Parts: sequence; C-alpha cells; structure tokens
Amino acid sequence: MRDTNIFAQNFSITRDDRQRLNGHSAVVIWMTGLSGAGKSTLADALERQLHAKGKHSYILDGDNIRGGLSKDLDFSEAGRVENIRRVAEVAKLMMDAGLVVITSFISPFRADREMARELIGSDRFVEVYLNTPIAVCEQRDPKSLYKKARAGQLAQMTGLSSPYEEPLCPDFVVDGARDNPEVVAELLLTKLLIVPPQEAVL
Repeated sequence: MRDTNIFAQNFSITRDDRQRLNGHSAVVIWMTGLSGAGKSTLADALERQLHAKGKHSYILDGDNIRGGLSKDLDFSEAGRVENIRRVAEVAKLMMDAGLVVITSFISPFRADREMARELIGSDRFVEVYLNTPIAVCEQRDPKSLYKKARAGQLAQMTGLSSPYEEPLCPDFVVDGARDNPEVVAELLLTKLLIVPPQEAVL
C-alpha cells in the first residue's frame, strides 16, 4: 500500500537553473537493442564526443546497474520490468540535475520504453534503436550469453527464449552491423544540436 504521508518537496534551484549553469539542456538518450547490438560501444563513443564539447553527461549501463541498484532483481519478465522502471526513475533524476543521460539497456519490452518516455517527457527523451541482426549479435557474443543460452545454461535470453519487441517509431535507427560508432555518435550529436535554440536538447 502506498504511503499517503509522502509529499513532493519543491526546492529553490530548478532544472532550468542547472541547465543555464551547465550551458546546455538536459536530455535522456535511450539506447535499446539486443545483447551484442553495440549499445555500450555507441554510448561510450557519444559520451566521449559530448565530453570533448564540454557537455555534462553520464552513462547508465545495464551490467553496472545490475551489479548495484538492481542486484536484487532476477531476469524474469517481472524483474526486467522493475529494472527498467528503476533506470527510468534514475535517468529522470539525473536529467533533472542538468545532465545528458545516456542509457544502454536491452529494454526488450515496448511498454517499458514507452513508460520511460512518458515519465521523462517526450521532449526530453530520444530513443535510439540499434537494429543489429541477431546472427551478428550472436557472432560477437561479447559476454558469451548466447553460447550459454544455446547450451541450456541460461534461461530467458532475449532474442532466443525471451522476446524483443522492436520500437515502432524510434527517433534514430542505427545499423549496428555496419555503421561506425564514431560516425554515428557524431551524426547523432549533430542532429541534436541543429534544432532551433529554443528547442535544442544540447
């Protein structure tokens, strides 16, 4: 039962104040795709370019979150839903702090990604879909997850025994099998920067 004795506290310094201090707007760049699609690689390339331009940013990565904030959760559907809910809440707080937040999560369920968009705000949420064929992801298999799943050592493997629901209208689509992460990061950053100043997310 939800506690009815919780009240939102309004503090003096707002997100707009923090954005002015940082010199850029805050936004959440939500990267989604299969394991091995290239999410973390692209996130790293994008943050390096943001850092070089003096933008304040932070990456929320699946394995890092699972090792701390969500270490109590399993990989059942309910566990994955709760993991993404927590990530969305943290991303919103970090965005409120004035940061460019880059999330790198499989986030396989469409409803969860839409929940994150609604929580954060569609004007501050950029969905980047790494559309990488599962054959390529399985060939890369950087964490040997596909190998373990094929051997019956890992249940609920997204793309094999657990579904991945592709985004219907992502803001950006990346060919994770062919596109160069550095080039994509530069293009993504450029597209985010060329909108009118009053609408700019960076």
